[in-house]
Amino acid sequence: MDIIKEEEQKTENSDFSGNYIDKFQDKNAEEFFAGSLLSWEHSKNVYIFHGEHASLEVTVESSDILKFRFANDGYFERDFSYALDPEYGTESAAVVHEDLDSEVIITTDVLKCHINKRNLSSKITTLEGSPVFEDEKGYHWQDHKHYGGHINICTKVLHKDEKFYGLGDKTGRLNLIGTKRELWGTDCYGYGNDSEPVYKNIPFYMGQHSQIGYGIFMDNTFRSFFDFGFERRSVCSFWSQGGQMKYYYIHGPKLIDVVRKYAKLTGTPQLPPKWALGYHQSKWSYYPESVVRKLGEEFRSRKIPCDVIHLDIDYMDEFRCFTWDSEKFPKPAEMIEDLKKQGFKTVVIIDPGIKIDKNYEVYRQGIAGDHFCKRMDGDLLKASVWPGLCHFPDFTKKSTREWWATLFDGLIKDGVDGVWNDMNEPATFEDGTFPNDVRHDFDGEPASHRKGHNVYGSLMAQSTFEGQKRFMQNKKRPFTISRSAYAGVQRHASVWTGDNVASWEHLKIANIQCQRLAASGISFAGSDVGGFIGSPDGELYTRWIQMAIFHPFFRTHSSGDHGDKEPWKFEKKYVDIVRRFIEMRYELLPYLYTVFYYNTQTGTPMVRSLHLEGHIDPETFYREEEFFLGHHIMICPVSEPGLKTRKMYLTSGQWYNYWTDELLDGGLEITVDTPLDQIPIFIRQGAIIPKQPKMQFVDEFVFETLTLDCYRPTEATQSMLYEDEGDGYNYMNTEGCVEKIFESSQENEQWVITQKKDGLFDPTYQSYQLKLHGLKQSPVSIFVDGVDLSGQIELTNSLPTLTISKNFEKIEIS
Repeated sequence: MDIIKEEEQKTENSDFSGNYIDKFQDKNAEEFFAGSLLSWEHSKNVYIFHGEHASLEVTVESSDILKFRFANDGYFERDFSYALDPEYGTESAAVVHEDLDSEVIITTDVLKCHINKRNLSSKITTLEGSPVFEDEKGYHWQDHKHYGGHINICTKVLHKDEKFYGLGDKTGRLNLIGTKRELWGTDCYGYGNDSEPVYKNIPFYMGQHSQIGYGIFMDNTFRSFFDFGFERRSVCSFWSQGGQMKYYYIHGPKLIDVVRKYAKLTGTPQLPPKWALGYHQSKWSYYPESVVRKLGEEFRSRKIPCDVIHLDIDYMDEFRCFTWDSEKFPKPAEMIEDLKKQGFKTVVIIDPGIKIDKNYEVYRQGIAGDHFCKRMDGDLLKASVWPGLCHFPDFTKKSTREWWATLFDGLIKDGVDGVWNDMNEPATFEDGTFPNDVRHDFDGEPASHRKGHNVYGSLMAQSTFEGQKRFMQNKKRPFTISRSAYAGVQRHASVWTGDNVASWEHLKIANIQCQRLAASGISFAGSDVGGFIGSPDGELYTRWIQMAIFHPFFRTHSSGDHGDKEPWKFEKKYVDIVRRFIEMRYELLPYLYTVFYYNTQTGTPMVRSLHLEGHIDPETFYREEEFFLGHHIMICPVSEPGLKTRKMYLTSGQWYNYWTDELLDGGLEITVDTPLDQIPIFIRQGAIIPKQPKMQFVDEFVFETLTLDCYRPTEATQSMLYEDEGDGYNYMNTEGCVEKIFESSQENEQWVITQKKDGLFDPTYQSYQLKLHGLKQSPVSIFVDGVDLSGQIELTNSLPTLTISKNFEKIEIS
């Protein structure tokens, strides 16, 4: 393995374009290996193999998850992780082992792990013996001549036709094959398709070369690299520039199973407030107060739905975090309350840099509490961001995270509803980020910034989340957004894809990034609609909106010096289409909220690439633009100007065209019309899609009837509807939530729909309006719980419709 890139973040070492300059590259450094097995031992589900130069610990976390941990010279480091869910625990699994002449075999219910006695290399196979994941050189290391410690490396066999996915917000092709990727969170303003690294650090990828998919989570916060056949076509490798080599092997068999199991390790989000799934409007920056008020009035007068207004750094007093500029915003609490009356929530930005100012209370507290990062000789780190010279909290220190959480009292009392963390890679103006000699507490095991950098943003987001939760007193749910992240950030924050560009290329990039993030455990993600940098024309903005209504986080954001991006800034023909698609987002909120709930319970990604659903369908391996929202809706954005039609692939099964109700067979590439006011949307046969009336903001009014768009099945299909109050924590109790399972099936000549409920929450509406799609003629009869309601059928836009009780149990249509 060629080693490696020097880590100093100094101007002379980096061009800040994602191209890192190799200052201390040593291609001839000696490589060290574990050597042959000397002895081994086991206790319950933990096996330790001692080699001549290193030890290997294999923990059977469950029947389908194994943890590998290496100890150079036989000394294991602390087994500590910021990524793992605190609720995660090793599951009981049936494990047996065989001690053979040449190897030790550990067997669970679903896999075998072979440990070679000659060199401690490993191979994971199916129970039948088919190799899934196996060492090439295996684990080895080099001494880091510049910093000490080790560069820890794993090289694996890259099988024929193997595909790779994941790694968070990486740009480029969805399939990672043939690329080399780096994890070192970077403020990459105006990044492109070839930029590397970018903002987030998610060391989790998936591979598949047969019918078995697997995942690898390398839990290491040092600068890390992943090579998917870039240097050697037959080798996949991953390595870190310090720490210990610790990774989890996650067995599928399907890739979507791998994502769910990864969520067992790193956790799932809590349900956000429902308003956070509405439309957000942001700009750098809306000020003064009169501009913010006018913005709200424009949305309401133009009847364009919106739930959230974001305030960027200019609301602060000279960019001091947790303050208000008293001239621009003389009465912030009053303004926020007035916005609430109009249906708007307020989200404010908070960066990590704390201005060095003895008259600034937050600064004084930080000094008194010893909360700021220090250089290696004890001096406080000084670096410039928006306020000028700043100190920066050490979020790897528990007492600092607790202190940071206390700072949100004033903002929450002012009525702020959510917080947006920016610049938390961490980013600075002088050198891009902190120098490597900066010290971090790392929760009791002091380390340099080399170890703390990649996790800094996630820990800031965690503390921000906890601060909101503390002062909202369980009456409201926190809402946090983070630009940078490490694995597990989904437990505390949503994310966005950073400072993108108003271009058709970036519309495609946003699509791929959101798919990749969801497959990496982070479903609550979105992009700056229309691009942060530059000015889109009306067509580009419209097409971006049409895609983004299907992304969980839905926000237009822009740099004000590049022009405004409010929806009404374009020609009327575009404004009308944009309005209609934002209205569609609000109509689909019951479906979207249910998909989010399912993600919290199972880890199933909200946005899904075709390969997650197609699994062994080779047509899905390289498809990038089509994606699912939940299980029942497939979308294919329009990503080029002037397109009247586009090609897309429908996965197996049968699908209804959302616009025409035409039923099409899957497993085929099709050509779809794409007039400006449509993008390809398809609904799975048998799906039941809940819809609410269009609104200007979430819960604008109480409605009497919820619409169920019912699509005639060709095979039995289940759909879910989850409901609760939409905010607060009553949903944690049975009385505060309800799951409704609809099953739609074709029994002989009869279409049968059943409903089963779990939970006692009773929504305010009293009835369902059924809209029956896929009938070639109006039904002859409809019985609801044995009662003939055929005479009440109406035709609405050529669709048979019927209003029934929300408490029905069985519908029979013939």
